[in-house]
Amino acid sequence: MHKAANHDSEGHDHGLARDLARLQAQQLQQRRRAIGFLAGAGGLMLIGCGGGAGEDNTATTSTSDTGTTTGTSTTTSSCSVIPEETAGPYPGDGSNSVNGGIANALTLSGIVRSDIRTSIASASGSAAGVLLTLTLKLVNTNGGCTDLAGYAIYLWHCDAEGRYSMYSSGITAENYLRGVQQTGSDGTVSFTTIVPGCYAGRMPHVHFEVFRSVNSASAYSNKLKTSQIAFPTEVCSDVYNSVAAYSASIRNLAAISFASDNVFSDGVTTQLASMTGSVATGYIANLTVGIAA
Repeated sequence: MHKAANHDSEGHDHGLARDLARLQAQQLQQRRRAIGFLAGAGGLMLIGCGGGAGEDNTATTSTSDTGTTTGTSTTTSSCSVIPEETAGPYPGDGSNSVNGGIANALTLSGIVRSDIRTSIASASGSAAGVLLTLTLKLVNTNGGCTDLAGYAIYLWHCDAEGRYSMYSSGITAENYLRGVQQTGSDGTVSFTTIVPGCYAGRMPHVHFEVFRSVNSASAYSNKLKTSQIAFPTEVCSDVYNSVAAYSASIRNLAAISFASDNVFSDGVTTQLASMTGSVATGYIANLTVGIAA
């Protein structure tokens, strides 16, 4: 059982607000550059299709008073709502306390980021392990599987030794392997992280929560969905048997299966990420996440 400890949130009250302001400023600057380019080109307003979109696809966006945009790009693929799952005992989203202190990584300055391998704010540790680029595509199951832009996804998982930052003995002062990303116009977010370890009693997994916007991703009470991502057993086995940091995961993985896992035993069809790559070069994992928006 992991040992819990106090989480120091002093000085982090406005961390998410700072991140959001910085993100909005960057987006404004990019729009101004684009306008300047078009003006400098003599008013040429020829805009082409991007991203290899098929000819059956259309793209429009609508903006709410929260500044969140929802993409309506059509798609021909089918999608299902991803199951609601437990956030577990180590979410760090403000929903539980650790030795009397509320654990909320969502208020940390710098939590909106793509590379989650290092700690932020006053912490400076890094999580070692095999490189993993994890991309999630958020789609609306109530709208023909259309892309959901402008939403936010908070993602967290254990390190190579099966420990959770902020909670586990030895790394209570760290907050790595936690981060928030805003979905782009294509509904995707991408995190640079490590392949998670396998601790006793659970298959390897990653937790995530979906929020309506980055601005609302400051506490668990605003979340729309909580779920978990599973990974191919053979890939995890290759990683664990190749890298010393994952040595304990070899025994733990051998003692568990999807059928006996208390979260994935009812099936992982909508939660199993596809993976390509190798231990030497790192892995790329992809998963489409359907929610009823």
